[in-house]
Amino acid sequence: MKAAVFHAAHDIRVEDVPAPTSVGPRDVLVRPYWCGICGTDLHEYAMGPIVTPATPHPLNGSVIPQILGHEFSAEVVEIGTEVTSVKVGDRVTAMPLLFDNECYYCRRGLNHLCVKMACVGLSYAWGGIAEFAVLPDSILTVLPEGVTELQGALVEPAAVAAYGVDTGHVRPGDNVLITGAGPIGALATLYAASLGARVFVSELNPTRQELIRSLGVAEVLDPSQLDVAAYLKDLHEGIGVDAAIECSGNERALQTALASVRSAGRVVQTGLHTRPASIDPMVLSEHDITLAGTWCYPVTDFPRIVNLIAAGRYPVEKVVSAQIAMEDIVEKGFETLLSPTGDQVKVLVNARR
Repeated sequence: MKAAVFHAAHDIRVEDVPAPTSVGPRDVLVRPYWCGICGTDLHEYAMGPIVTPATPHPLNGSVIPQILGHEFSAEVVEIGTEVTSVKVGDRVTAMPLLFDNECYYCRRGLNHLCVKMACVGLSYAWGGIAEFAVLPDSILTVLPEGVTELQGALVEPAAVAAYGVDTGHVRPGDNVLITGAGPIGALATLYAASLGARVFVSELNPTRQELIRSLGVAEVLDPSQLDVAAYLKDLHEGIGVDAAIECSGNERALQTALASVRSAGRVVQTGLHTRPASIDPMVLSEHDITLAGTWCYPVTDFPRIVNLIAAGRYPVEKVVSAQIAMEDIVEKGFETLLSPTGDQVKVLVNARR
């Protein structure tokens, strides 16, 4: 079967790999529809291996080369003898985190922090940018009739974004700043707006600015043209916003978030920093500000996200800027997304062509 396989930095190949030949009692054979290219995938391509294992993974023994893809929807083709949660023909989305259910964090329901955590498409035998994959039945959520296969491939990043906004304790009527309008920032914008917040998005890139404007739910601020923190404080009687969700992984954006939030407000670091960032901790103390980080999402959150999409409250498909064939994944996917002059925000790969 065809699959997009990570071998090393700047070495992703669409190649023939052995197809699955059987499924275990609690496993499911699926045929992916769509799979998103994630920021984590981009980091692997640019600088990896980072989270893709160069030595056998402690949870499952996986090692590169690795079939990529952890944001995907799929059709159930075959089920194991003990599977009751899905049936052949179901359309599903996959919550890709895998955990041991034994460590300190798993025993406390914090499975996304498992000390041995692995991930489908990063540290597992299979991934979503392939013609077939074998998955545990426990990570699958059936897509209801009103949710498309394309939307199903966006549940994973939508859950990341929602967790960031929820950690900010955003409520109806709140003023919220989102820094960075990449896929997670755009999804966080949609989610915060769905909660009834007034949303402001700080973004330099003109393509991403235009995407946010097209959503029709937020005011776009260009930090090269104005002092974002001063603007927001002037707008809100010198107080600032109630919460800031930092989605860019950029030091200056984090500093802007801290400067923009009101006293006793919350700043949530959701974007991943690839290097240390400098902040003034005195700002936290003087203004009683909470600075929180988020990692992935609660592993039980996918059904809720799917239901929000089905109800029309979380129109995740609006962040998609391109749909490409698997054969074009390097040139039209990874290279375009990493290019300083690239014009794409969220690229989905058709795993069937």
